[in-house]
Amino acid sequence: MDLSPLQRARYEYQPKLPAILREAIDQVVPVKGEVTQSSTHQEQIKALFPNTYGLNKISFEKGNNEDIKKKINVGVILSGGQAPGGHNVISGLFDALKKANPESKLYGFKGGPSGIIEDNTMEITADYLASFRNTGGFDIIGSGRTKLETIEQFELAKNTCQKHDISAVVIIGGDDSNTNAAVLAEYFLQQKANIQVIGCPKTIDGDLKNDAIEISFGFDTATKTYSELIGNIERDANSAKKYWHFIKVMGRSASHIALECALETQPNVCLISEEIEENKTSLSGVVDYISTIIANRGNKGLNFGVIIIPEGLVEFIPEVKALIDELNDLLAKKAEDYSKFTKTEDQINFILNNVSLESKEVFSILPSSIQMQLLMDRDPHGNVQVSRIETDKLLIEMVSKKLEVMKKEGSYTGKFSAQNHFFGYEGRCAFPSNFDADYCYSLGFNAFMLIASGLSGYLSSVKNLSAPASQWVAGGIPITMMMNMEQRHGEQKPVIKKALVELDGKPFNYFKAHRDQWAIDTCFTFPGAIQYYGPESVCDLTTRTLALEQEK
Repeated sequence: MDLSPLQRARYEYQPKLPAILREAIDQVVPVKGEVTQSSTHQEQIKALFPNTYGLNKISFEKGNNEDIKKKINVGVILSGGQAPGGHNVISGLFDALKKANPESKLYGFKGGPSGIIEDNTMEITADYLASFRNTGGFDIIGSGRTKLETIEQFELAKNTCQKHDISAVVIIGGDDSNTNAAVLAEYFLQQKANIQVIGCPKTIDGDLKNDAIEISFGFDTATKTYSELIGNIERDANSAKKYWHFIKVMGRSASHIALECALETQPNVCLISEEIEENKTSLSGVVDYISTIIANRGNKGLNFGVIIIPEGLVEFIPEVKALIDELNDLLAKKAEDYSKFTKTEDQINFILNNVSLESKEVFSILPSSIQMQLLMDRDPHGNVQVSRIETDKLLIEMVSKKLEVMKKEGSYTGKFSAQNHFFGYEGRCAFPSNFDADYCYSLGFNAFMLIASGLSGYLSSVKNLSAPASQWVAGGIPITMMMNMEQRHGEQKPVIKKALVELDGKPFNYFKAHRDQWAIDTCFTFPGAIQYYGPESVCDLTTRTLALEQEK
């Protein structure tokens, strides 16, 4: 197989580890820290997880650990959407497993969680793993979105593990996947199945974080990839001086990606969904905000700029969220009546006649293309697929109309021409940055150390990440510590709470302090491509978000 020069070079890269994990593997022992509890709903979550609730935080220190040398088999699952660095989690896990005992085996469950249910299993060998080290993607064993949540699934998973003499499973995934890991760990303990479960924090969206999980893997690489593209567009905009670029980036439930990309590239506008929800900003308010900035620049002869929009924006605009909730409810209850209409005009009239006055007003001002997206694109549960709503095009059309009004009123003398972009899949499988290559390798290596410590229901944790890798702190936290109760499909369920952008946090406050200048002046910065070779200050640079959060 032909390989690119970078591909060959990345295979040979040796990821860095925290100092404690560089010790001889039998000279590292676990240390119990403080007892934990969930941040909310303590009694409910404790009742659901009697075996894994209230466990201690774990760290590691030097000490004799002969037990680590015993032969064991471990299984690994990649769950959910891809994120750069997943292959290195598996590489770190494999290397630690083999260092402890070369006869131990690592099995991959193919196609995501369904692999453990269906016994779609393969042994991961050194030769097979070699061509995946330090690369992007999840193609080493594939991924999937099957949820592990029923007794029948748990029993099938147990049978698969027992068939291959697997005594521990590592689940690499986001908040939902690691919630499933906690439930599976609890079940195995209840059944005395002697199968441990350890999670690893993955999601490019950056919304799986807390004091112990400072960043989810893949966020660094994805935001650097998007920021390079945004910087390229900024350079083009400043060269051509004739287009406004509306750029939608991933992040349905939180705006971490949008904020990080703004900190990296200093666009004229970046919308933060959490702020819009907090301020109860209306759709027209968002349009007015963007239009005013465009007009102010246009009146100075600057008819170009860049606007960053988080993917999930519309769900944070109060009246649009209310409209979506009404549509979901209406089209679920009156699906048969609605299905009788085949013409677009009749479908729209049906909606207008069956929603509240407030929602009717919102629906009426939306472009027809967005109206149809709200009506036609439903998920398997019958709900609006918000990620498919072309928010960038919606804002372009509404801003264009607003600027026409402003021009007639004499408050705008410029010209407006727009381009739209969506950066999503471009960032999910990029070659991981040195940071993500090192971090992910450390997470996988650390996951084995948690297994060797006899732990289950824990999430692999590596902290102090804005420092050099030698100063990183390895350990683990109980997954139940991150949980709360939320309404899912009509009932209360335990889930890992998503971390939203903190409006009183240092990253947002830095952005807030500078955005007015970025709005009027052309302050673009150009991050360029991810660097793999050169000074650590460039190649191992962490995100602006993490640097600001841990600023001394």
